Amino acid sequence: MTDRPQLYEYALLRVVPRVDRGESLNAGVVLHCRALRFLGARVHLDADRLRALDPAADVPAIEHLLHTIAAVCDGEPDAGPAVALDPGKRFRWLTAPRSTVVQTGPVHTGRTADPAAEADRLLRALVLPPV
Repeated sequence: MTDRPQLYEYALLRVVPRVDRGESLNAGVVLHCRALRFLGARVHLDADRLRALDPAADVPAIEHLLHTIAAVCDGEPDAGPAVALDPGKRFRWLTAPRSTVVQTGPVHTGRTADPAAEADRLLRALVLPPV
């Protein structure tokens, strides 16, 4: 770890229960810091808010998708073939545009010396309900 802030990229994970309506709920963040060799995701699905958008939403299936994204970031072998890619390519694969229930928002940048702590901070600031 270094004390010098390094460039990182991140994207929000959004749940779009009904693609035809275009409504979304922030449910996580994926963060990649090449210089510090970090790729990680933090996820949190607020089931009540999701059901407010779509009472028929399949909460367990959506939670599974979110946790699979986190597993891909962590390089877990059972997460599928994408874990064979280097972290930068995995980040690009995860953030590629999709028309599915779980989508990523645009990629943003920042600087940090501690990408894991920054991922936690972004989750609190952009995903979790206000305290």
